[in-house]
Amino acid sequence: MKAPRLIIPLELEAQERVSDGMGGFVQGWKRVGRVWAEMRAGSGGEQSYGLGAQSVVVWRITVRAARGGDPRRPGAGQRLSLGAGAARRSFRIEAVAETDPGQRYLVCYAKEEVAA
Repeated sequence: MKAPRLIIPLELEAQERVSDGMGGFVQGWKRVGRVWAEMRAGSGGEQSYGLGAQSVVVWRITVRAARGGDPRRPGAGQRLSLGAGAARRSFRIEAVAETDPGQRYLVCYAKEEVAA
């Protein structure tokens, strides 16, 4: 297996409940750590939601492996983010798998959703 080029810095984020100030909660995101990745775009399409259509792209994001239970190991339901401010891009992780027999790398199958 050819070693991936882990040259893109991504922020690993997990969902957390944040007080809304009125006795309830909203879902927010907290930074778990930084990972270096290789990103490859896959298939794309359009999905309709209540407020209109969204462009959806499936990404294959390769990162260095971490053991199960390690907070640096990405998992389904988390997300990876690239950039900051208005240019920030988010990739919701749907599945994670080892890519090689030596378990040196993980591949994250993630979706980037962008308003069309």
